[in-house]
Amino acid sequence: MDVTVVHLMDDIMERQLDHNASAMLQAELERQSIKFAMGKQTTELLGNERVTGLRFSDGTVLEADFVVMAVGIKPNVTVAKASGIEVNRGIVVNDYMQTSMENVYAVGECDEHRGVCYGLVAPLFEQGMVLAKHLCGVETKPYEGSVVSTKLKISGVDVFSAGEFIEGPEHTVIAAKDDWKRTYKKILLKNNVIVGAVLFGDVTESANLQKLIKQETEMTDEIYGSIMGTGCCGGGAKKGASVEAMADEEIVCGCNGVTKKTIVDAITVDGLTTVDEIKACTGATRSCGGCKPVVEQILQYVLGDGFKTAAKQGICGCTTLSRDEVVAEIREKGLQTVREVMNVLGWSNPEGCSKCRPAINYYLGMIYPETHEDEKASRFVNERMNANIQKDGTYTVVPRMYGGVTTPEDLKKIADVSLKYDVKVVKVTGGQRLDLIGVKKEDLPKVWEELDMPSGYAYAKSLRTVKTCVGSQFCRFGTQDSMGMGAQLEKKFERLDMPAKFKMAVNGCPRNCAESCTKDIGIVGNDGGWEIFIGGNGGIKARIADSFCKVKNDEELLEICAAVIQYYRETGQYLERTSEWVERIGLEQIKKVILENETERKALVERIELALRQVEDPWKRVLRDDKERKALYQDARPAGVE
Repeated sequence: MDVTVVHLMDDIMERQLDHNASAMLQAELERQSIKFAMGKQTTELLGNERVTGLRFSDGTVLEADFVVMAVGIKPNVTVAKASGIEVNRGIVVNDYMQTSMENVYAVGECDEHRGVCYGLVAPLFEQGMVLAKHLCGVETKPYEGSVVSTKLKISGVDVFSAGEFIEGPEHTVIAAKDDWKRTYKKILLKNNVIVGAVLFGDVTESANLQKLIKQETEMTDEIYGSIMGTGCCGGGAKKGASVEAMADEEIVCGCNGVTKKTIVDAITVDGLTTVDEIKACTGATRSCGGCKPVVEQILQYVLGDGFKTAAKQGICGCTTLSRDEVVAEIREKGLQTVREVMNVLGWSNPEGCSKCRPAINYYLGMIYPETHEDEKASRFVNERMNANIQKDGTYTVVPRMYGGVTTPEDLKKIADVSLKYDVKVVKVTGGQRLDLIGVKKEDLPKVWEELDMPSGYAYAKSLRTVKTCVGSQFCRFGTQDSMGMGAQLEKKFERLDMPAKFKMAVNGCPRNCAESCTKDIGIVGNDGGWEIFIGGNGGIKARIADSFCKVKNDEELLEICAAVIQYYRETGQYLERTSEWVERIGLEQIKKVILENETERKALVERIELALRQVEDPWKRVLRDDKERKALYQDARPAGVE
């Protein structure tokens, strides 16, 4: 979407950030194509049945067809007020969270303590701890208010502030700004006491600063060195120093109320050694993820020398070897089967698991396309069955429709087969295909045979669909034959195993009707040829594709697409979508290999052509192979797989 943020003030997040941090955040978001209308007061929404724009107090108008208003929260005091409990803006409570009515307490955003209503989660946990101890008769210090802090990840950018962060004449300011690394740190002192801080980009010291502000700590050379990155003698800060000083009851994960002690116990008592294990056990880092650096520091502090070994995470829990190490060992030692890889490379679980077995099977097929024998037992159930299993045990069959184009004859076959085999639903997919949902397992081969169409591979880690618009064949805006190119691409790259599912789209003009911007490879036609985009994703982790290059003819387009796909096949981690791959490898590195190195590009194309010569339609293979058909009927769905 073309997004404009409208804000009354001149700085964004002015209640959480100072001017410098706000300006850096705005600049970063502008690099992500977000626009800003600052210092604008909206006076009117324009339009009748549907909004058409905003009018501001200065008379200017911003065109818009969708408006989102962020208006904040207000304490709900209706019940308390009707009950005779004292209310102001919120439900008034004392230092032990008691209302004006005996035995009635309030915590969180609905209450007002010492004239302050907190709209954040961290004060709720602090209030809750005081109240819990008070109700249990345990001696506790009264709640005296919270040091308000904000720690957020905004469109990939980490920001933090706590306490007083707008400087005044009474403050001493310590600041460091790095425009190259796009980081900023500022600490405010009052009579040498740390009273506030702002961090941008690097928030690893946020927990430490929050504690120092809350405890009204005086600044020292040692603290200065720890936070600002240099010791009093110019040396580096001691690793783990900030988490070492944290109190056991201090909350690390504000979203889920996880304390330092809970995390330490998970490491020392339960033997956990990775952030993912701690997330699964305690919930820390599960929500916004902002506390991940602190969790990593706690791991490093508790494990000491063992942290480096423990922190090295393999492709699964059965090994410490990374994807690159596994692939290198397969090549170097000439390993040929999944079991051989696990035995030779010392898997802790000799049988492997549902995470590593499919990955190894893919890597072997990618390395040895001519000789590797696919191991069905190491495939996910959908790939073994060549259809998508549904929650009721039936399957979805999706025949191939190249470029989303079909014929009346094929549509009639689909309708006839659907009626004959009592298909529950025929659904048009977002990829311009037809899902036949509800096919019984025993009917799968008969459905494939009577359809007599290629498998649409809707179940596989491979090319799913190439979505197209009608293009220059029919559209008055079309400049290129998108349907023809879509069918050509789909026929060329279908059935080829990839690290994850792969989607493409071809538009005949820049109007983007086929939604190329959210595809693994998106192609847009124009008067001068084609523009190629890579790394898009419309799923859970949505990502707009990056512009990769422009080409003048169809031959160049096919060559570039082939090279990109093969480079992804050879360097992608199993189950890693191109959206994650592009960010991990780096767009410039991919361009360097494919666009700037013709020799390497040609070599990638040769290797993908070799792999493509080995593929065949799985439905037809099952139909002609009695052994494979028998295995299909006997297949049971094992635990722990899709």
